[in-house]
Amino acid sequence: MRAVLSIGSNMDDRDALLRSAYDYFAPELVAASSIYSTPPWGPVSQNDFLNAILIIDTDRTPMQLLAAAQEVENAADRRREVRWGPRTLDIDIVQCLIDDVEVISADPVLTLPHPWAQERAFVLAPWLEADPEAELRGEPVRALLEGMDTSEVRKVSEF
Repeated sequence: MRAVLSIGSNMDDRDALLRSAYDYFAPELVAASSIYSTPPWGPVSQNDFLNAILIIDTDRTPMQLLAAAQEVENAADRRREVRWGPRTLDIDIVQCLIDDVEVISADPVLTLPHPWAQERAFVLAPWLEADPEAELRGEPVRALLEGMDTSEVRKVSEF
C-alpha cells in the first residue's frame, strides 16, 4: 500500500519532532517534501506549525498504519486535549492507495481520504513538491492548490 502522511508540529523542538516521524517511516519512505512553516488551521490561537509530507510504501493495512502513527505521536507526548489545538506531533493519513486505487473509507476512526485535505494548503503544497503528479479524489493536487492562498506556506528546510 502506498500512503501519504502529513506530519506537523507546533510545540517544543518542532524540527526534532518532525525528524522522529521521518526516522520512524524512513525504511518505507518513497518521497518526502521539504519542511514548511505554516499558520495554524482552525479556531485555536497558537504558534505556527512546521509541516511536511511523507510518502511511504508499507505492508500495513490503513488501520495498522493509523496505530503506528499514533504510537509515534504518543512517543512525542502528544495530548489530545483541545481539537485543532497545539500539538507536539500530528501524523495524519491523507491518502492510501492499493494497486494505484484510492482507498475510500467513511469509518469515523479513519476516514479516507482525509476529509479536509483538499482545503489545506499546508497539506497540498508539500504534497505537490513530494509528488508533482499526485491526485486526490481524482483531482490533480496542483489544480486543488491553484485557487488557494499559499503566501503563508513557506519552505524553511530539508530533512
